[in-house]
Amino acid sequence: MKHHITYLAAAAFLVVFSSAAAADCTAVYKAKQDNPLRLEHSSMTVSGPCSVSAATSKVQAALASRGWTLLKVLSVSEN
Repeated sequence: MKHHITYLAAAAFLVVFSSAAAADCTAVYKAKQDNPLRLEHSSMTVSGPCSVSAATSKVQAALASRGWTLLKVLSVSEN
C-alpha cells in the first residue's frame, strides 16, 4: 500500500509541474507593416517556455501570417 501512495504522489507531482512548464505566456511586442507604414505595439499569448527568445519565433511566425514584420519582443510574462 505504501508503494501505491508513493506512485500516486509522484504522478501528482509530475502532472502539476508539467502543466506549469507548458503554461501560456503573454509576449508584448512591436511590429510594422510597409506601404503604407503602420506600427503596432500589442501583446500575444503563446505557448511553451516563457522567455523572450522562445516567444520571438512564435510571435514572428504569427505576425508574418498576417503580413506584419516583428521588430522586437519587449517582454514576456506567465499567465
